Amino acid sequence: MADPTVPERAAHHLFSYGTLQLPEVQLSQFGRLLHGTPDALSGHRTTIVLITDPEVIRASGTDRHPMVVPSPDPEDDVAGQVFAVSDAELAMADAYEVDDYTRREVTLRSGIRAWVYLERSGSAPTTADDPAHH
Repeated sequence: MADPTVPERAAHHLFSYGTLQLPEVQLSQFGRLLHGTPDALSGHRTTIVLITDPEVIRASGTDRHPMVVPSPDPEDDVAGQVFAVSDAELAMADAYEVDDYTRREVTLRSGIRAWVYLERSGSAPTTADDPAHH
């Protein structure tokens, strides 16, 4: 029997440091619980953003969500979970995240390359290979 916590076609790694780790958010957004592995994003720190989207507030239970921003201290780490998600689930995560966030591809402390939602800087999702991202 297939594991219901792993999508049939896991095509992406998605790193969550915030509300996408909550079971109630996973069930409301993906229709299943995700299986995560602990990891961290180095060189970043957490701040808080005020959410105004009523559907996101309803799903998460709060209007205050963490947001990751670059840190001047390269030793700073943001802990979270890395999940295997399908193309469709990545699109669902994009729909859940409000306009304050942008999706970028990063390399986690473990060496895994994963998508993560970071503070929007006025650009579309990019990969870690983009020189503007470093």
